[in-house]
Amino acid sequence: MTKNVGKIDRIIRIVAGVVLIVVGVLMQNYLIGIIGLIPLLTGVFSWCPLYCPLNISTCDEKCSK
Repeated sequence: MTKNVGKIDRIIRIVAGVVLIVVGVLMQNYLIGIIGLIPLLTGVFSWCPLYCPLNISTCDEKCSK
């Protein structure tokens, strides 16, 4: 699995994922919390499955190895 999520993109995804999870729990809307897992996990693993078919990478050359 080649990394395709760069540092800034990764930070934004992790923060957005945590915010969505917290909002979902506080509002007792667990669907929002579950949706928050997607950006959180893609940020943690530095890999976005949607980027592969679109041939997108926000990662620099040394990051993708």
